[in-house]
Amino acid sequence: MAEAFQATHYGSSRIHDPTEENHDKAVLKLLWRSGWRSYKKKSGKFKNSVKNLIYPAHIDTVFVLIGAIMVVHFGGNNPKWSLGSVDRLTAYMPSSSYLWQVVSCIIIGFTSWVVLTIVLKLILKILLQYQGYMFEGRGAKVSLKTKIWAATLKGFIRLNPPQLYSFQSLLPRLSVPPLKDTIQRYLRSMRPIVDDENYQRLKREAEDFESGIGRKLQKYLILKSWWAPNYVSDWWEEYVYLKSPGPLMAKSNIHFTDHIAHPTTKQTARAANVTHMFIEYRKKLDKHEIEPLLGQGMVPLCSMQYERLFNTTRIPGVNGDKIVHFETSDHIAVLHKGCWYKVKIHHNGRILKPLEIQYQFDQIVNSNPVSSHGEKYLASLTSWERPKWAETRDKYFSKGINKKALHIIESAAFVMVLDDVPYESDFVNLTNPENLHKIGKHAMCGNVYDIWFDKTFTVNIGTNAKSTCNVEHSWADALVISRLFEETMIYDIHDYDSEGNIKSNKEFEYKIKPRRLEWDFTNEDLISRIDQAYEDGMKLYNDVDFQIVVFTEFGKGYIKTCKLSPDAFCQMALQLAFFRDFGKFSLTYEASMTRLFRDGRTETVRACSIESSAWVRAMEDPKSTTKEKVRLLKVACERHQKAYLEAMTGKGIDRHLFCLYIVARYLEVKSPFLEELLSEPWRMSTSQTPHGQSPRILEELKKYPELKGGAGGFGPISYDGYSISYIITGEDRITLSLASYKSCDLTSTDRFGKRIMQALIDIKALMEQYKAESGK
Repeated sequence: MAEAFQATHYGSSRIHDPTEENHDKAVLKLLWRSGWRSYKKKSGKFKNSVKNLIYPAHIDTVFVLIGAIMVVHFGGNNPKWSLGSVDRLTAYMPSSSYLWQVVSCIIIGFTSWVVLTIVLKLILKILLQYQGYMFEGRGAKVSLKTKIWAATLKGFIRLNPPQLYSFQSLLPRLSVPPLKDTIQRYLRSMRPIVDDENYQRLKREAEDFESGIGRKLQKYLILKSWWAPNYVSDWWEEYVYLKSPGPLMAKSNIHFTDHIAHPTTKQTARAANVTHMFIEYRKKLDKHEIEPLLGQGMVPLCSMQYERLFNTTRIPGVNGDKIVHFETSDHIAVLHKGCWYKVKIHHNGRILKPLEIQYQFDQIVNSNPVSSHGEKYLASLTSWERPKWAETRDKYFSKGINKKALHIIESAAFVMVLDDVPYESDFVNLTNPENLHKIGKHAMCGNVYDIWFDKTFTVNIGTNAKSTCNVEHSWADALVISRLFEETMIYDIHDYDSEGNIKSNKEFEYKIKPRRLEWDFTNEDLISRIDQAYEDGMKLYNDVDFQIVVFTEFGKGYIKTCKLSPDAFCQMALQLAFFRDFGKFSLTYEASMTRLFRDGRTETVRACSIESSAWVRAMEDPKSTTKEKVRLLKVACERHQKAYLEAMTGKGIDRHLFCLYIVARYLEVKSPFLEELLSEPWRMSTSQTPHGQSPRILEELKKYPELKGGAGGFGPISYDGYSISYIITGEDRITLSLASYKSCDLTSTDRFGKRIMQALIDIKALMEQYKAESGK
């Protein structure tokens, strides 16, 4: 057990103040603080559970209601609406004395409060079912129904400001769409992809599925949706992520680079401040003090994914991985020059101050450690194929000092890597694009051996204090980790003096030394496995063709003058670029969130549509007029927006069909239609990385635009395709992270990046020409 292990391995760490002479007294203090901390945590959990249970009501209102009933009753003024309830109840009491009248008032007041709380929860639950507002469009006339709904919902939120998990039990469940509707959407999405003959074949197979086995599968899926919080999420996590045998590096994990701003050049100062802010954020998470995200300031998004942000790791398995979350962790794992350390983040019941954490980092960096070959390349195992890593873990890390050391890494709050080289990147002046490519690829893969790919996230910080982050993807989606970084980094820029040191008015109290982890790498087979993992990882690393492309001709500002959705605008540019690159259309994956629903994660938006392909063909047709091209562009963008909103509101295509396939597998029923559908290649996999997820962050970003993220991305999904992650960074910039495989003769990241930039320029030229011709 984790608790037992920690209890027996504190020998090399200080557990009392070095100035304390009475060790017995120090031990008693330690026991008292431990018990008091446990009590506070349990009582805090209970208090928050009660608050969430009764939300949107407030616990104080029960006392107000009881007091009001007492005033009315003992004032001798029993209104008709009370139906003499207090007197009626008192008649059943042992006597009608003053005491029993008070008891009756309390019972009636509490019962009334419970009924009122249930009514308020039902009303709020009904309000959150409404999604018609999303389809009314920005700038369009808002219906009276939506106005009343919005005013009522805002009133509930103002009545009692919510905690992080206040809405969890109130969010609507994701319902299963009608099978007929999903099939029709699927066929429509395939029309521009396949020729007439194949389309007719698909249509026949779809109709046979709909009228045949599909009905049975649909009934089982509806049954699941009635009892499961979300009919998609658990299967998506298990079968898409945890059952996948492939490596996490460049195949599953996501990554992002540092923010544009560079607040200090002192590595250990930055690492310590970031660590301190992350642990403060974790403290707020534990207390539910992080505000839930509210779309348009009133519609709550599911907060489930925050639960495993810290103290979590993915454990490899031969037949599938599992996610392990530790209730608490008092340390982080640190890697420097191939050596692993345990760094304390709590002491004597409080979070260590930034300077106290920096002291530990300085101890590590200044020690000039020497690592063994096995320890240096150990993390390569986490980049390996999952069954191979699982076998190695079971054989060589299931007992002895290796088990103990591995547990320290896996139970850490997160992993911090203090690199021994600077991270050269310039997102401001863009002086050396090649450095951007290098830093982006480093965020994705590191050097293979210096990222623990199993942890929820690993932060790498170079000697010049610039950072990258690699994120394991199964536990959550990008929005959760990006919010953590945004909400902490907006303060990071203010925490250093003119020389780059951490600002502090107090000297640190504790000089705690980091603990070097001990390993046993004497077994030759273990070393051979580590070397093989590193070699396989390097093959993948060398095959990934990655670039960061920063487009500075225009950004969100210009796109809005065209009265087009910025996201749809970018997606149309990608469609045009891909057609010019391949000479045909292909399935295009764009990730959309479904967090309007309980336990929601993502849905696929099929960005290649009948409308987008019609516009692309018109762009490549010299006979097509400017007016016609613009008309088709607007139609394509409107269609894309509608598809995006449908995906957000549970009317997508792919998650529904995926779950039907899982049901078929459980029933051991073969469906050629579903098997072909799920084997179709996504040659473009895209995602927009948003910034400014909360009003407070947006306000700070307006003051300090340099706090926006540099770039983020993921590895190529299809061997003969591209992955594209884009950030509409501001009014005049779009940043794209592009990846493909060098070994594929059909793709070239550099070529495709140039085609995207040209497509964006061509769309602007089209709109400018249209404005000139039409006078609009």
